[in-house]
Amino acid sequence: QVQPVESGGGLVQAGGSLVLSCAASGRTSSSVAMGWFRQVPGKERKVVAALTASGRTAYYADSVSGRFTISRDDDYKTTVYLQMHNLKPEDTAVYYCASHRAQNIDFAQASNVAEYEYWGQGTQVTVSS
Repeated sequence: QVQPVESGGGLVQAGGSLVLSCAASGRTSSSVAMGWFRQVPGKERKVVAALTASGRTAYYADSVSGRFTISRDDDYKTTVYLQMHNLKPEDTAVYYCASHRAQNIDFAQASNVAEYEYWGQGTQVTVSS
């Protein structure tokens, strides 16, 4: 199993940047696709970004494309990052890291919450205006 643990959330002003980290214990994160999701109270959890196991393909939600980057620590293959730039108040949410059941996924699979096997506890990101 790949048990994710998120860190790096916090409070930032609009236009600022944050980097979230996801440490994946168990099998290395390079053996499965990994995704970042976010959720606000009363709304469903939605994909923000996802990365195939090979690291060759990344997917992004339209709302974050060009501002967020998902990447993996290739040296040890145990940490997945989400770099967030030009943050907006609407980016405020609890951010979750999750490990997928498959290695290679398309965008539909990347976006499907049900296809992710293990989830972290979440980290709060708050963007003030």
